[in-house]
Order: sequence, then structure tokens, then C-alpha cells
Amino acid sequence: MAYTKALYVFFFRLLLLINLLSVSFCDDAAVMSKLLAALSPAPSGWSNSTHPCTWGNVSCESGNVVNISLASQSLSGKLPSELTHLASLRLLSVQQNSLSGPLPSFANMSSLGELYLNSNEFSSIPQDFLLGLPSLQIFNISNNGKLSPWQISSYLAESTWLESFSASNASITGVIPNFFDSTPNLDLSYNNLTGSLPGSFGSSEIQNLWLNNQQQGLSGTIDVLSSITQLNQLRLQTNAFTGPIPDLSKCINLFDLQLRDNQFTGVVPVSIMGLKFVGITLQNNNLQGPIPDFVYNFKIGLGNGFCKDTPGPCDPQVTALLAVAGGFGYPITLAQSWVGNNACNWSSISCDGHGNVITVTLRKQGFSGTISPAIANLTSLRNLYLNDNNLTGPIPESLTSLPHLQVLQVSNNNLSGPIPVFPPSVNFSHSGNLFLLGSGQNSDAPIPSIHPFFGNSNGSSISAGMFAGVVIAVVIVVVVVFFVSYKCYTKRQHKMKVSVKGIAVSTEIKKRDIVDCGRTFHVHEDGNIAIPIQVLEKATNFFSQENMLGSGGYGVVYLGELDDGTKVAVKKMKDGATLTKGMNEFQAEIAFLTKVRHRNLVALIGYCINDNNRLLVYEYMPQGTLGHHLFEWEKHGFDPLTWKQRVTIALDVARGIEYLHSLAHQSFIHRDIKSSNILLSDDMRAKVADFGLIRKASNDKSSFETLVAGTFGYLAPEYATTGRATNKVDVYAFGVVLMEILTGKKTVDETLPDETCHLVTWFHKIIIRKGHSLRNAIDPTLDLDDQTFESISKVGELAAHCTTNKYFRRPNMEHVVNVLGPFAQKWKPLRPEEIEEKYGGLDLHMSLPLAFDDSSIQSLSFTEAQLNENRLNQSAQF
Repeated sequence: MAYTKALYVFFFRLLLLINLLSVSFCDDAAVMSKLLAALSPAPSGWSNSTHPCTWGNVSCESGNVVNISLASQSLSGKLPSELTHLASLRLLSVQQNSLSGPLPSFANMSSLGELYLNSNEFSSIPQDFLLGLPSLQIFNISNNGKLSPWQISSYLAESTWLESFSASNASITGVIPNFFDSTPNLDLSYNNLTGSLPGSFGSSEIQNLWLNNQQQGLSGTIDVLSSITQLNQLRLQTNAFTGPIPDLSKCINLFDLQLRDNQFTGVVPVSIMGLKFVGITLQNNNLQGPIPDFVYNFKIGLGNGFCKDTPGPCDPQVTALLAVAGGFGYPITLAQSWVGNNACNWSSISCDGHGNVITVTLRKQGFSGTISPAIANLTSLRNLYLNDNNLTGPIPESLTSLPHLQVLQVSNNNLSGPIPVFPPSVNFSHSGNLFLLGSGQNSDAPIPSIHPFFGNSNGSSISAGMFAGVVIAVVIVVVVVFFVSYKCYTKRQHKMKVSVKGIAVSTEIKKRDIVDCGRTFHVHEDGNIAIPIQVLEKATNFFSQENMLGSGGYGVVYLGELDDGTKVAVKKMKDGATLTKGMNEFQAEIAFLTKVRHRNLVALIGYCINDNNRLLVYEYMPQGTLGHHLFEWEKHGFDPLTWKQRVTIALDVARGIEYLHSLAHQSFIHRDIKSSNILLSDDMRAKVADFGLIRKASNDKSSFETLVAGTFGYLAPEYATTGRATNKVDVYAFGVVLMEILTGKKTVDETLPDETCHLVTWFHKIIIRKGHSLRNAIDPTLDLDDQTFESISKVGELAAHCTTNKYFRRPNMEHVVNVLGPFAQKWKPLRPEEIEEKYGGLDLHMSLPLAFDDSSIQSLSFTEAQLNENRLNQSAQF
């Protein structure tokens, strides 16, 4: 009886198992039939008249489909959602086809180990795409550029056997998740990932890491990679990584290192030169110091700031200053300006006549890090200004050994530790560092108790006669200084005049109205000079056609001559200037130009508001625009510009833009730099004009969003597409102007063939080929000797860097000025009598802090109320 019961149970379970297998097989068959119907053409050997397990490129076990291999079958169509029901599927390979539509979910396919979806045209990914795949080892979805943006979900961390994750050019956004530390092969290149490298990479098992060519660029440092001992390939090119290259000596298997087109700074570690590289790129960063000496001749110098073009040590002063920058983490501002092997040419560095560094000025830079003891190697140093930063750590004791040190300012940082004792001759300022030990540099020494006037506790005394003499001398000095200061002030108040209509118009704040010949000029407290319309009508012969200098979208510019013979340029805005856009540009230009003065910015003399008329009056630039001299010189009867004239003009423009970006009290972005907005004087010196589109940059120098404005061909690509502007949009436009100066070609010329009509695109191809290609591209009116061609080549490379697509790879204008300086004519200031004659005593060459006190630069706003007040004041007088 028991035997019969056991036999019955055995047969029941056997029938149940057979039934389950039949159901599974039927389910797989149904799914495969769905897949066959979705694909076009049908894969070879696939037919509904046969069992799927007999189809080509399909493998089964126990009647269940385990492998589907359809790579490179020229298939189109969509993958059906029923694929998830293939419970035993281990491998799905459909790469290199033309499959499209949304991808199905592969959630909870516990057997799936390899999934190849790369090189197709899929459109989207479901949220639970790879959820619950504990056996997944290889995943590839690269080259699916039509996918909607998606992020790598955190649930993928459950796939603990993952060996290879390839998702290049797959529309991935967001940050890199922190669970890839046990994935040997990770390819996330050509996506739109942002942020920094995850900290989990520091102890990872990664062997091949490809993160190159992110759209916006991964950022931050790559220090975390220095401990990946199994690393073979590291591709980080075309991102926005910053900071120094870390010591990679522990990565003994590293043979492929691609770091070009980032923002790396500092000295290349000597340790990586011992690695056996098959390929390495470092171009287009901000690397400094000695150029690396690799076993193979890799081309790594282009676009960096190495001290020399060949391997070998830098100048000792350069080495010392780079160590200082290293203490601060090699900040990008220093990396872009501390270039070459002569520290005396660097920003913030001053030298004596023998080329010895005597002053280092790095105050208020926002630097963090520590003060390097290597400063003591600058043995001629007299002045060191490091105040108002975020520096930490101690004040190096080695600084006390500097024999010529006179000034040391480290106040308002976060320094700590004991205060070194400096000689009494050193003016040492260290206040504002709460964690420094001691209250003064000699805090450990006893402080004598000095009795007023005559003696101290040690018995030494000062005679009353000596003290009285000292007091009298001090009083005399104070009186003399006060008298001289007062005379200078009163003289300046009487002399600061602007010649308008032959009238000396004082800008003395207390004096409001200046009357001459029955006409009154109203001078406001902000310095704006309102000029009556009758004066401008007379000066321009009632805005006659003969007086017209040029026209544009803003209106027309006329030549005017005042009663004293002074020539001016009068810009008459279009009637539409009363509309918002025109009024905004009118206000912006007045507000800006009445607050700043620079020898490379066109000066505003005054303005006029009369009914619907809006007029601006400038100093006259008799040689017209740079565009006239480059593209229409024959038409205007000019001689072609020489190379020295061209590069000097470029330097003048660069200095004007540099002032806008970094030297004024507030940083500005011009937004309309172009050859027609660069005006030339009789001595062929250049000034930047047309400030109707100028905008104040935000305080943190980051980008701001605005309506795109400017001129096609000069617009930086990131600004044209997103509307977000940084000062690098001016750098790009300046680079285009440089190309025009070099080639004599317009930025866009539709009369030329397609391959040459867009100057920037064409020039970039030329600059890569160099040699004869560049010679053939240069303006044929230039006389090319070897020395001229060498300087043209360097300026050409600068133009290419200024116009690179990634804004963060463009240099700042300070660097541009440093590059152009050696090739240009030296600027000589006018003699005092020339300044008086030309500008009525107002020295336009003054820097902003000298020309205006702080109170006059609090705001650049110019309200409608102010304009109405000016208009009413004029109307009341006529």
C-alpha cells in the first residue's frame, strides 16, 4: 500500500514538471513569435513554422531560450516588451542594427548576464530598465545618440557581478554614481555628465575608465584616481577638470593617459614620466613648469604654459613662484597668467632692473591652501602681499631669512601656529587670523613700560629737547602734506573740464549750470553733461548727409564741429529709441561711459534728449573703424595696415577689454566686440566703442542668462545657443577680430565658397596645418619676412585658442595682453600740454580709482526719471 502511494506521488510530480516545462516552452515560443513579428527583415532561419530553438542564432536549454545573437543583421523595428518573459535568457545581442522606438524593460530577468544594445536608434529607456538583474556582467548601450536624456539609476548597484558598463554617446545626464568601484571596465564617454568624480573611485578595481568628451564637462580635481593600482587606460579628455595632475606612480599598469582639453594646472609630476605610455595627451590645459621628458616624443606642449619648449629645469625664480602657486593648489588665474620662463613678465610680479623679483602681490584673490616655504628662495624679495585670502596653516619660518624683506602682509586669512619673529625693519601685518599664536610678531619678548615723554623703567631717558624737536618736525610735515594736498585738490577741481561747443564746462559737483552765449549746459552730480539739441544741430550742419560717418541698427553717426573747432562724433539713435530696447541701450551707454575712463575706450562727452531724439556725443576718431582699414581700405583711400600697426591695434583692444573684465571696480561684458566697433585715431591707436549692449557681470564672475545680442559671426557658440554669457563671449569675439586682422577677411562672407565663407571654421583648419597653409591665409597686403611670420603664427594660435568651442578653455584677457605685448609698439603717454589741449584737463589715461572716487561708482543704473529730469532742464531753457 505504501509502495503504491509513493509511486502515485512520483508520477504526479513528473506530470507537473512536464506541464511546467511545456508552459515555459510555450511562453518562450510566444515571446519569440512576437520578436519575429517586430523585426524587419526576418532574421535568417526564423519562421513561425518551426520551433524557436531551431532558429539561427538562437540557443536553448531544456526547451528555454537562453541566447539570442542578432548582431549586425541590418535589422529595423522595435524590441517587444514581452522580452522580459524570457525567464532563462542569459544573453541578448542586437548591436549594430537600426532598431528604434522605446527600449523594453529587462527588470527581474534574474538569469540575464550579457546585454548588447549598442549602435542602434532607440528613443527612450523605461524607469525600471535594469532593475533586479543580479547576474548582469556585461552591458553595452553605446552609440544610441537618439535616446532621450536619462540617468543611471541607483538600483544598478544590486548587479554586483558587473564587469563592463559601456554607455558611450547614450544621452546620459546627471552625476556619476558611486557604485562602479568594482566594475573593471567603465565607458561613459560622450554624454552630458556633470559634477566631480565619486570618492568610491579611490579604492576601486577599475582597469579601463573612459569619461571623455562630456558636453558640459565633468569638473573638480582627479586626485581620487591616484590610488587605482589596476588602472590601464584613463581617458578624461575634453572636460572641465581642474587642479594639478596627481601622482600616478602607483598606477604601474597605466599605458594610455588622455588628459587634453581640460583646465589642469600646475607642474606635471615627475613620477608619471617613468610609466610606459603607449599614448598620452596633455594639450590645451594650463600646465606649467618644465615640459615633461617622456621616453617617446609625445606632442604635449600645445596650449600649455610650460616654461620652455624643450625639457629642462625652469628659471629658479619661476620654480620658486610655481611652488608658491602649488601651495595654493595651482589656481587657474595664476596658471593662465604665469606662463613662460621669465617671472618678470607675469601678472602680480614686479622685478628690479636686474630681473630679480622684488614684489609679489596676491591680495584679495580668494586663494586657499598654504603659504609655501619656497618663497624664501626669492632672495631679492622686498614686498609680499597675501592678505585677504583664505589661506591656512602656519607662516613659514623660512620667510625670516629673506635679507631684503620690507613688507609682509598676511592679514585676514585663516592662518594658525606660532608667529615668526621678523626684524624690526619688516612691516609685518597679520591681524584677522584668529588661530595665530601670540598677539604680535615679538609677542614672546618682554614689552617695556614706557613712561610718557621722558623715560622708561630701565632707566634710559629721552631729553625734553629731543622730544620737542621730534614733535615740531612731525607738525611741520603734517602741515606741508595738508597744504600740498589742498592745493592739488583745488587745482584739480578747477582743471577738470570738458570742451563742449567751445565752452569750458566744469564738472565740479557744486556747480550745476554753466552759461555761455545765452545757452545753459546742465551738469548732473553723476558727471553727465546734457547738451542742447541746437548745439548739435549747428555742429552737424543739421545732421546733413555730408556729415554722416556711418550707420547701423542703432541709428546714424554724424561728424560734428564745435565752435572752438573741436570735432566730435554724434550718434543719433533711431526714432525707435523711445521703445524699451532702444531706451535700454541708450541708458546703458550713458551710465557706463560716465563712470569709467580708459585710454582704450571711446570717451563720452555728453548726450541730448529732445522730444523723440536721443543723441550721444563722443570724442571723434578720425581714422574710422578697423573694418574700413581691413576690408575697404582702397575704397576709403587708406594704405593697407602694416603688421606692426595691426598687432598694436589688437593690443589696444585687448587692454580695453581687459579693463572691462577685471580692472574696473565692477566687471563688465561688452557683448558686441567686432571690427566695426573698434575706432582708430590719427596715430592708428585703437579704442573700443559702442557700449549699448554692455552688461555688468555677477559678483562671482559666473555666467548670467540674457537675451542673445550681438553680431552673427562674432557670437560665442555657448552664448548663441543658451543665452548664458560670461566674459569669455568677449574673448571669443576678440579672437574673431584677430582672425580678421591676420587674414583681411570678414568673419562671414557669403560671396566665398561654403568651406571658406565662415572665417572661424576655415581658420581653425588652417592653424592646425600651419606652414604654407597659414602663409597662404595671411592678408596678401602684408610683407612677410621670417620674423613677421613667426609673430603672425603665434598670434594666429592665440586667435584659435580664443575661439575654441569650450568657453572654459579660452584664455582670459590678461593672458591675451601678455601674449600680444612683445609684438606691439610701446605706448607713450601724451605730454601734459597735449592732455590739456585734447581733453580739457581731464586725464583719460587715469585708472578708474584715480579718476573717480568710490562714491561716484556705486551704481551704473540710469533711470527714466533721470532722463526725464535732464529733458525738462533743457526744455525749460529754450
